[in-house]
Amino acid sequence: MVVAEDIYTKDLKLIVAKDTVLTDKMITRLNFYSITDFYIYSDKNLVQMETDYFENTFYSELKKSEAFNRFYKAYHNSVDNIKASMEDILNNRKELSPDDLLSEVRNILYQCNTNIELFHMLHCMREYDDTTYIHSLNVSLICNIIGKWLNLSDEDLEVITLAGLLHDIGKLLIPNEIITKPGKLNDFEFSMIKTHTIRGYWILKNRNIDDRIKNAALMHHERCDGSGYPNGLLGHEIEPFAKLVAIADVYDAMTSARVYRGPLCPFEVINLFETEGYLKYDTKYILTFLEGVVQTYIHNTVRLNNKKEGEIIFINKYDLSRPVILRDGQFIDLSKNRDLYIEALI
Repeated sequence: MVVAEDIYTKDLKLIVAKDTVLTDKMITRLNFYSITDFYIYSDKNLVQMETDYFENTFYSELKKSEAFNRFYKAYHNSVDNIKASMEDILNNRKELSPDDLLSEVRNILYQCNTNIELFHMLHCMREYDDTTYIHSLNVSLICNIIGKWLNLSDEDLEVITLAGLLHDIGKLLIPNEIITKPGKLNDFEFSMIKTHTIRGYWILKNRNIDDRIKNAALMHHERCDGSGYPNGLLGHEIEPFAKLVAIADVYDAMTSARVYRGPLCPFEVINLFETEGYLKYDTKYILTFLEGVVQTYIHNTVRLNNKKEGEIIFINKYDLSRPVILRDGQFIDLSKNRDLYIEALI
């Protein structure tokens, strides 16, 4: 699709210019600003998109490993158990058991020796369009990692892990045809989706769990600049753990496949956070997260937008999405070569 008009934010900042070909990155940016209505050219022959397919190296080999095979089986076993537990909770067949839910997350954590290995394993799962249960498990795992980077106590680490796991429980009360709809949501459907935060809070409200978990379900779509929902809260009004869940939620959603697009490269998402997220997310949490994420990808082989490959060897803390790349014995500083960017991890 080709945009037929300049697209602006509510404060009149131009984010997509007329005649721009929509890419995954552009669509994600529009979603980031909650922009759902704009004009495109109707002539389908205006542009022909070509897709190049590349055979991965490191990640292709990782998928063939016994370690990934064990991770894959444990991961889907935990997803099945989490799904059963959540359905039991919704139907009042049993009480919510934090210990049982945490054991499923620990089962995945035990499969990996380091946070780096866990991120690599999750990256291998990104091509599969996720369900609410898979997304919830991913957010829980990412919340656990962020909590460790923040040196949270063991008790707080359990709370933030559960907050990530239960943050979207309200979506289970939204009709599945809306949740999985591949096309554009109409106003009613979008309004229905937005109720999942309040629905999740009411599901958890009278459960015997930490109040921070309940508030994370309610507030994980609030933003520090007041642009979020359901109540348009400002930074100081938002539960701190909800701010953490919000970051993990957006990162996982952007780097996972969707019915309308493939998964985005983590460095594209990092760039979006850097350029457009510092007002929306708590600075302490977003900086800790972004610095931690880019460190997990050091020494990874990447493909640049000019289709050349190289190795990440140095992280620029002032421009995290633009590290230094080593290729054929030469250093490429992406912070100084602004026409280049990381297109894919390979």
